[in-house]
Amino acid sequence: MAVKPSRSEKKILYDKKLCALLSQYSQVLVVHADNVGSNQLQKIRTGLRGDSVILMGKNTMMKRSVKLHAEATGNEAIMNLVPLLVGNVGLVFTKGDLKEVSEEISKYKVGAPARVGLVAPIDVVVPPGNTGLDPSQTSFFQVLNIPTKINKGTVEIITPVELIKKGDKVGSSESALLAKLGIRPFSYGLVVLSVYDNGSVFDPEVLNLTEDDLIEKFATGISMVTSLSLAVSYPTLAAAPHMFTNAYKNVLSVAVASEYSFPQAEKVKEYLKDPSKYAVAAAPAVAADSGAAPDASAKVEEKKVEEEEDSDEDMALNLFE
Repeated sequence: MAVKPSRSEKKILYDKKLCALLSQYSQVLVVHADNVGSNQLQKIRTGLRGDSVILMGKNTMMKRSVKLHAEATGNEAIMNLVPLLVGNVGLVFTKGDLKEVSEEISKYKVGAPARVGLVAPIDVVVPPGNTGLDPSQTSFFQVLNIPTKINKGTVEIITPVELIKKGDKVGSSESALLAKLGIRPFSYGLVVLSVYDNGSVFDPEVLNLTEDDLIEKFATGISMVTSLSLAVSYPTLAAAPHMFTNAYKNVLSVAVASEYSFPQAEKVKEYLKDPSKYAVAAAPAVAADSGAAPDASAKVEEKKVEEEEDSDEDMALNLFE
């Protein structure tokens, strides 16, 4: 007959197991395990088998093991797990993609009835329609102020009713009514509370960010850095193009308002003296942006100009011959 290990031996074995997992894995999901049964937990273990390991235990034992591991390895970053071990929680050690593991965990939710005294995790709304209950059951609806009518010998709910609000405790009347209607409004499973990754701790909402979200946030950050740099006149890589452009505008303004000039200002001055030249230069760009094809008259004029240029070149060549 096998001898059962003592309480102290169990603690030693648990410490070794948790410390081994902390050494082997750098990613940990802290999950909430209220109302999760052993059979349901076994299914989750099976679904995660391969890259992930679930470890449950008392918070005091887990905190103790984490501290022992930190002292033995000198890895102080692992201590960031200790404040997260509050309530009925467990640890999911994984080497896989954190988002995929989180999604896999969320698949194993089981419907549950509204038991008396439970705190509602969601709003519970009773839909309108025929309940199938006989008229003698109307007292349940009257106690809860649910409007009903008798239709073909059964009780029918007239309008949808918010029976329980999120965060409220389930009363005996609400529980009995939902049981009679066959409604199991709640679903329970492991819920990811926090994510630990190589010493960093963040909320699980971060796992839902897409590449587009990251690019958008990065662009917003660059924009803020640029605005701050321009406001305090501090050069940064993000603000440099704007600073050069602003500097060019300032020097150009001086050149336009005075006799001073430089190569990059000559064309601007020329356009200011004769705006028609700018209109001619800008016309091809406007046509390209609009996508409109040049009309027939424009093509004829262009051809005449080309012919005149060709004839001028021929005359010049004849003079030199």
